[in-house]
Amino acid sequence: MLEVIGARSLGELHASIPERLRLGRPLDLPPALDEIALLGELRRLAGRNETHHPPFAGAGAYPHHVPPVVDQLLLRGEFFTAYTPYQPEISQGTLQALFEWQTFVCLLTGLEVANASMYDGASATAEAALLATRVTGRRKVVVSAAVHPEYRKVVATYLRSGQASVVTVPFGRDGRTDLAALARAVDAETACVVVGYPSFLGVVDALPEAAALARKAGALTVAVTAEAVALGLLAAPGALGADVAVGSFQSFGNPLSFGGPAPGFLAAREDHLRQLPGRIAGATVDKVGRRGFVLTLSTREQHIRREKATSNICTNSGLCALAATIHLSLLGRRGLDELARLNHARLLLLREELGKVGCPPVFSAPVFNEQAFDVGDAEAVVAAMARRGILAGAPLSRWFPDEPWARGALLCVATELHDPELIRLFARSVRE
Repeated sequence: MLEVIGARSLGELHASIPERLRLGRPLDLPPALDEIALLGELRRLAGRNETHHPPFAGAGAYPHHVPPVVDQLLLRGEFFTAYTPYQPEISQGTLQALFEWQTFVCLLTGLEVANASMYDGASATAEAALLATRVTGRRKVVVSAAVHPEYRKVVATYLRSGQASVVTVPFGRDGRTDLAALARAVDAETACVVVGYPSFLGVVDALPEAAALARKAGALTVAVTAEAVALGLLAAPGALGADVAVGSFQSFGNPLSFGGPAPGFLAAREDHLRQLPGRIAGATVDKVGRRGFVLTLSTREQHIRREKATSNICTNSGLCALAATIHLSLLGRRGLDELARLNHARLLLLREELGKVGCPPVFSAPVFNEQAFDVGDAEAVVAAMARRGILAGAPLSRWFPDEPWARGALLCVATELHDPELIRLFARSVRE
């Protein structure tokens, strides 16, 4: 290979990489194993998992029941099509699934158009910010500090090279975005306002008020939802004034054990259809009148003329999006409503039980299935509970180290997997 590319040695091949960035030693890897030995090692590692309870930690990734039929339907042959479904004659299964995904996203967000999914909620949020800069011609993005901190980091990374600035506004003592600070930050240079719905803190933020401030300044409003089950109970973001809705559908069809990939969604008003990044699946009819599906408007993401590109995103979370679509199809409107109400009820029970042992909520604003509680020393509680095989929650001091209130703040989630007996056991254990 070196001969073909014209390099005399590996050293010469790597010459363009600064010396300080080179490893300088062999990789610290164990010897290769055969398949039988490797499976045995994986079983040994899996056996080190000490918890047999659903985690009480959410913070952007949520434990939910995934019906076994989801995995079975994922194996159907209609979905074994090309990685890139640009040839509709051999990709109808994948294309129809993407079209149904877009339909679900529009129904849940109350917006007119959606794309065929994004890498995850963080990239969807960043792409929404870029969309707003294109639509408005402005370069300032105002983000609530209650939006997931990791999402905010991705937004900053995306915008860093495009002469756009990110301004972060604080949240108040009730957990909602400080509207007075937001009003001061939003001006004629603002492309969009980004708020959580629910936020990273589990709080149902003041989306209508934030949208009104953005609209007055001629900016767009982006609603970010990491826990999509909430959209089965809360008013749709589009109905509350959001121009763009983004987030993650990990809660549908994608178990935590999948390891991290989760389908991001992005929906917008129809006026912004041609500014959507990535793929868009459309419905049509063939020459004999049969319904069919195609990629439409733009058949590839990396435009040959780069100045015409809306994004450099090159694919979508196809398998994850398909799993979410199947799960939502199984739930239906009534099932999703019941699931969302059950999640909210379990959080209310958790709040009641933690209140009995002296752990009040940190924030007073309305929440969905996730809330921060003052447990005294959150890190100590997490460590003690881990010894009992329970993942107790997410200490907010990890993301807000300079805030005095964060030391005792433990962000906990309760879903349909947390039965009342487990919730009561958890609450008692916090103070033991």
